[in-house]
Amino acid sequence: MTQKLTTIGFDADDTLWHNERFFQLTQAHFTSLLSDHAEHDHLMERLLEAEKRNIRHYGYGIKGFVLSMIETAIEVTEDRVPASVIRQLIEAGQEMLAHPIELLPHAQHAIEEAAKAHRVVLITKGDLIDQERKLAQSGLGELFDAVEIVSEKTSDTYRAIFEAHGDGPAAAMMIGNSMRSDVVAPIQAGCWGVYVPHGLVWEVEHADAPVDAKRFRELRDLGGLSDLLSAIC
Repeated sequence: MTQKLTTIGFDADDTLWHNERFFQLTQAHFTSLLSDHAEHDHLMERLLEAEKRNIRHYGYGIKGFVLSMIETAIEVTEDRVPASVIRQLIEAGQEMLAHPIELLPHAQHAIEEAAKAHRVVLITKGDLIDQERKLAQSGLGELFDAVEIVSEKTSDTYRAIFEAHGDGPAAAMMIGNSMRSDVVAPIQAGCWGVYVPHGLVWEVEHADAPVDAKRFRELRDLGGLSDLLSAIC
């Protein structure tokens, strides 16, 4: 018999509010600034390599992204990147950090409906200060029973969170737009994993859908969450 579902975890970026599109806009600005030094595709490839390499140093988020852009600019120009370009990259990052939050459709309603019969937990990764800022600006903070801002989302991370804030992973569900972090890892921990595609996904977060997993579900958007919870519970 399936254990009763008691705890619902929600991802934040690109699940509850827009995020990746600001990274992509800044990447476009980055490639335009360096167009005299390298082709677009080469710049994007080098930037992605830098981001992957730097996650262990800087973690996830805008600050690490800006440092990776600067590092890439220095590398592709062989240390000749103008100071004005560095300044514009820093300013682009500052603009990202100051950008107002725009909620995705159904986000607030989905949390409110889930909270009627479950504990709800926000589980997000990234820079602590920036994630706290976005949550505060979103107006959603008071809807959650707990908030966890983590450095990485692994199966062990989910086990620990749902043991601390619920009845363990078997009685928990995680909802998000990242197949790797929000779906595959929770299912490996024993949770339900619900994929809500956003359309824009950072390449690092790509993974194959666990279509054979009994606890895998996919929704077109958060508007379908209430019906899914009714069917499962």
